[in-house]
Amino acid sequence: MKSILSVLTGAVALTGIALSPALAQEDGIIVYNAQHESLAKEWAEGFTKETGIKVTLRNGGDSEFSNQIVAEGAASPADVFLTENSPAMALVENAGLFAPIDADTLALVPEQFRPSSGAWTGIAARSTVFVYNKEKLSADQLPKSLLDLADPSWKGRWAASPSGADFQAIVSALLELKGEEATADWLKAMKANFTAYKGNSTVMKAVNAGEIEGGVIYHYYWFGDQAKTGENSKNVELHYFKNEDPGAFVSISGGGVLASSKHPKEAQAFVKWIAGKGGQDILKNGTSYEYAVANGAESNPKLVPLADLQAPKIDPSKLNSKKVTDLMTAAGLL
Repeated sequence: MKSILSVLTGAVALTGIALSPALAQEDGIIVYNAQHESLAKEWAEGFTKETGIKVTLRNGGDSEFSNQIVAEGAASPADVFLTENSPAMALVENAGLFAPIDADTLALVPEQFRPSSGAWTGIAARSTVFVYNKEKLSADQLPKSLLDLADPSWKGRWAASPSGADFQAIVSALLELKGEEATADWLKAMKANFTAYKGNSTVMKAVNAGEIEGGVIYHYYWFGDQAKTGENSKNVELHYFKNEDPGAFVSISGGGVLASSKHPKEAQAFVKWIAGKGGQDILKNGTSYEYAVANGAESNPKLVPLADLQAPKIDPSKLNSKKVTDLMTAAGLL
C-alpha cells in the first residue's frame, strides 16, 4: 500500500500544485455533477486513485445545478461544477462565481473547446445529429440544414426533446449564429412541425419504432445503444449536417472551479486531471461515447472524428440559456 507521503508526492507530480495533506486526505472535494453519472464516477475514481484526494459527487442536471449555484452564491458547498452542456457554465460564469482556471490546465485544451474568458474549460464534447429511420427516409430525402426542419413539408415528421438541456444548448447555438429574430421564427415553425418526446433516448426509440421519421439529438445515444443490444437503434442511421450549419453544433461539456471553494488547489487539480491524459483516456476507452477534446487526445475510434464534423465556431461562454428558455416559452415549447 502506498504511504500517505508517496500519494501526496504523486499528486504534486501530476498536477504541479502543492496540496495540503489534511485537505487531501480528510475533506476532499465536493463536485456538483451534471455529467453522466457513470462517466463522472470513472473520472472521480481515477483521480482519487492517482492523487489520494477524495471526491464526493452530487448528481443532478445542468439547469438544476447552475441555478442552484447562483442561488447559493458564496455559500455554495461545491468545489467543482461539471456539466453536459456549456450554457449552464455560462450562467454561473456570468454570475461571477467561477475562479479562473489555472493557465497550465487551459493549455491542455484547444481554444475552440473552451471559453475565451478562461473562467472554465471544456472537458468533453457531443455532436448534434439528425437520427432517421432508414426504412422511411433515404439519403436524398434528408434535410440539408437544421433550418430546413422549419419548412411545412416537415410537419409531423420530426421529433425532439425541448425540455432537456441538450436541445436547449442546440437552440443556444442557433441563437448565437442566426440572431434572435431568426431563432424565434424557427422555434415558431418547430412548434407547428415537430412531435415532443421527453429525453433524447426516447426520441431515438420513437424513430427506431417508426413512430416518427427523424429527430434531433446528440450522437452518443446511438453509439451507446449500438454497443449494447442495438434494439433501440437497429433501424436508425445518423445524419451529420456539417458545413458549419447550426445543426452541426458541437456542444462543450464544462468543468469549473467555484470561487467559493474551500479546497481550491484540490479542485483545480481535479479539473486539470479530467482535461489531461487520465480523464481523456476514460473518454476514449469507456462507454460514454463522448468526444475527447484535449490537445492530442484521441476519441473512441467508432466516432466520426471531430475535425470531420465541420462544426460552426462558437465561443461557448456566449451561449445564452435564459434568452433561449424565454424564446422557447414564447413559442409554446416549454
